[in-house]
Amino acid sequence: MILVTGSVLANPETFDEILAASLAHVQRSRAEPGCIAHNVHQDAEHPLRLVFVEEWEDRAALLAHFAVPESRAFAKTIRALAAEPPVLKIFDATPVQFG
Repeated sequence: MILVTGSVLANPETFDEILAASLAHVQRSRAEPGCIAHNVHQDAEHPLRLVFVEEWEDRAALLAHFAVPESRAFAKTIRALAAEPPVLKIFDATPVQFG
């Protein structure tokens, strides 16, 4: 499984636009092949920061997601509206079962 985390810091005047674009992006991404989960959360300590958490079946599914024109357009929009460069981290993860 591939785990992706990311965040974007909005300016007060761009927050609503970034949030709307982010919600549309995660909802669209959830329908892509190999997407296990794709979520956006507002940081409780820094309300202008949105945090993304994604799970993908494998690297091929993630790379296909990055190649979707709407994903590239989303990234371009976020970079243009953000207060600072967005952060993206990709991890190769193994789920742990408890119990």
